[in-house]
Formats: sequence, structure tokens, C-alpha cells
Amino acid sequence: MLRDFRLTPQRVELVRLIAVSEGHPSAQQFYEQIKLKFPTMSQATVYKTLALLKELNQVLEIDLREDSHYDGNRPQPHPHLICMKCGKIVDGEESLDQEMLRKLEEASGYTILRPQISLYGLCPDCKSTS
Repeated sequence: MLRDFRLTPQRVELVRLIAVSEGHPSAQQFYEQIKLKFPTMSQATVYKTLALLKELNQVLEIDLREDSHYDGNRPQPHPHLICMKCGKIVDGEESLDQEMLRKLEEASGYTILRPQISLYGLCPDCKSTS
């Protein structure tokens, strides 16, 4: 599973950034931060490392239509509230109900591999300016 994954200083820096990140940064945002410290690092390395961390269940990918954002502080499935106006992403406090997922699998015949719930609306700031 680890393929040709080498633990380079750049990848260590990405893992560190994921661990200390607040919010849900995009791959591009991680790349821009790492590039300050490692100017020769490629964007492809960031994407490949994030893909591997996702495969190892160390980061949760929030797949938005135009971009993906990452949550390394809570890599277990949980709901996200996404503002349709400003794009802000907030963690829902509840974890996904495993019993509900089991019942959905049983009723549908599906095997749920990547449970993810995204709830779209307006954040308090955008709601007050509307």
C-alpha cells in the first residue's frame, strides 16, 4: 500500500500542517504554505501525499465541486456544514451514526466505503448580511 512513498522533509511538513490546521484547507492552500519553506516542492507531491493519507484514513477529504478540502483533525466521518455564499466549512459535532449506515447498507445492498454528509446553507455571517 505504501508503494514508493518516501518520508521526505516536505511530506513531514505537510503532515505537520495537517495536524495543526484549523478549518479545512485545500491542497492549494497547503501547497502555498509549504512552498514558503520548500520552494522546489511540486504541487503534485502535495496531491499524491494527500491521496495516500486519505487512503490510510489519516485525513478526511471534503469533495466540493470546484475543489477538495482536507480535515486532518477529525479524519473519522462526520457531517460538514458548508456556506453556499462564502464557502466556509464547519464541522458538525456529531459523528455519523454507525447503526444508520449499517441499516442503509442492508436496505440498499450497497457497501458504504466513504460515508460523508455535507449540509449546505448560509453561515451566520452571510445570513445576517442577506
